[in-house]
Amino acid sequence: MKITEKQFSLQVENLLDIFHWRWTHFRPARTEHGWRTALSGHAGFLDYIAAKNERLLIFELKSEKGKLSPAQKEWIEALEKTKAEVYIFKPENFDEIAEILR
Repeated sequence: MKITEKQFSLQVENLLDIFHWRWTHFRPARTEHGWRTALSGHAGFLDYIAAKNERLLIFELKSEKGKLSPAQKEWIEALEKTKAEVYIFKPENFDEIAEILR
């Protein structure tokens, strides 16, 4: 069964809460120019940041067919050079996501 990206987001957010992560999600809003996320700096930052104890996760959620933008790929490349854990999560990886967040 396919789920929407919104349903997938809610599932992941529930896991974050169940496993007591402190997290935030940057949600785009529809404008007269299409979907935009208000920001200063470089575009393409990933969807979520979560912290728990000594761990820092930064991750992007994508639908089954979702693709990363070039700006997201640049952020991932930069973030992977840090101590943060960086992930791209898709619905088919739900069990792995639960294990990472456990």
